[in-house]
Amino acid sequence: MGPIRARTVVAGVALAVVASLGWTTPAGAVDAAARCAALAGVDIPARVIGLPTTGGEVTDAALVAPSGSGTSAIGEHCEVTAALHPVDPAAPDIRLQVALPTTWNQKALMFGGGGYNGTIPALDGNVPFGPSDAPRPLGRGYATFASDSGHQAPAGFLPTASLYGEFLANDEALRNFSGDALKKTRDAAVFVIDRYYDREEPEQTYFAGGSTGGREALAVAQRWERDFDGVISVYPAFNAATLDLYFGHMTRQLAAPGAFPRPAQQVLLYNAVITACDGLDGLTDGVISNEPACDFDPAVLRCPEGQDAGDACLSDPQITAIRAVSSAVTFPYPLASGETGYPGFPFLSGADMSTPLLGLGTTAPADPMPKTAGYGMQFWDAWVEYAVTRDPGFDSLSLDPLAPGPWEDRISELTALQDVNDTDLRPFAGRGGKLLLLHGTADELVSHRATVEYYEGMVQTMGQRKVDAFARFYLVPGANHANLAAAFAAGWDSLTALDRWVTTGAAPADPVVRDTNPGATRTRPLCEYPAHPRYDGTGSPDDAASFDCGTG
Repeated sequence: MGPIRARTVVAGVALAVVASLGWTTPAGAVDAAARCAALAGVDIPARVIGLPTTGGEVTDAALVAPSGSGTSAIGEHCEVTAALHPVDPAAPDIRLQVALPTTWNQKALMFGGGGYNGTIPALDGNVPFGPSDAPRPLGRGYATFASDSGHQAPAGFLPTASLYGEFLANDEALRNFSGDALKKTRDAAVFVIDRYYDREEPEQTYFAGGSTGGREALAVAQRWERDFDGVISVYPAFNAATLDLYFGHMTRQLAAPGAFPRPAQQVLLYNAVITACDGLDGLTDGVISNEPACDFDPAVLRCPEGQDAGDACLSDPQITAIRAVSSAVTFPYPLASGETGYPGFPFLSGADMSTPLLGLGTTAPADPMPKTAGYGMQFWDAWVEYAVTRDPGFDSLSLDPLAPGPWEDRISELTALQDVNDTDLRPFAGRGGKLLLLHGTADELVSHRATVEYYEGMVQTMGQRKVDAFARFYLVPGANHANLAAAFAAGWDSLTALDRWVTTGAAPADPVVRDTNPGATRTRPLCEYPAHPRYDGTGSPDDAASFDCGTG
């Protein structure tokens, strides 16, 4: 890090007011509004960005007044909007925003996106699986920034902007989404931070994201090890193209005649799994903590003669599809990324298929794909139409991911671009980078089993001792994708833990995760993989102190 540059005498006096706290304000902060406004129209030269662009500019900058109270308080800050222009004039811009606190802790945090991105994450938001009882990053004085990853979803795109995939038809937009926009956004944001605070760069810069954002967190650690001091990767869709292939497998299974379980049957299945496996950790509390020991057989819900007899049972085609979706699949052809298959979703060990949007949806997959089909089915449909075939009229159900025929080479090429699966993080670790990896065992959209495979690959590549020196991996029982209608909505102050590890060398010790569902008071130990919480049989079931971490 370079030294702070010379400032005016007046600015020096302003800085001295907060110097004893280790925080700083912008040079010339006696008039933060004027300094913020001066950013509007500033050019962002292509030379400051580490990947090809044609430069960009700040399109807007405005001082935002303080708001909120308590843990939701956000201090005064300058909100900057910028655009980075592509090399290909047919590609969209990368649009980004940066929030610059007037009272700054000299640190920065980049937020990752979700799904196909297409919108800029809220700069005053929280990290995934973040705490509800602590201020959000911007409220703590972090300069925060994020981008749309290089394309803009149309306003009002349904059922959610994160499913907009038409941009995939442009090569540069596809590369930006696959990872290039991360580097471009980071470099542009650091340029803006430098300009505003009149210093070379933040003391520490972190990245936090979930799902696609979790993939992005691993991407920056793998590709640009010098840019971030620590990353928080939550339920990461790291092997993105391989996951798309599994979405295709799932979609075709559930499109078979009579195979799709109706919403009431999805609830039936989930309740039966909970009843069978909830107590495996010594406590019946609506959470399956010993998920590896849960091996539910959906045949116990079989309708008489295997025929569809209503919502109180499952037909043979439904049982067949559920088993297939819950099981691992191996692709019988080579993928350029080196991935060989996908481990399946934990629908038979704790994931709720009926969660809104992210589960199986309310309508069976079909051509054209219904907007009420499950998220993964719609994700696959867009990928096939715009990334694989580049034919918006192509029937995605006709493409078999296990036998793609003429599309095999294109699919393999996409895995090399989109799968962020390098397990050798020695360059990142070697310069002091730290990784916090989290995944809920009830995730209904991205399988925690895939994250287990990635972590175990890190150990195989680097050795357990080297992995332990810079990374921690936690599975959270009952937590699902994005904490939406979760049995246990995870909340942990991972940012404080990460910052402490980076700045003091103190790794997380006996962390505790809180259930952030409305009215919940439960806490649990956050157990390092492969352990899970086990109840001691005597203490309060709401207190983490009544549990230990074990594998039995």
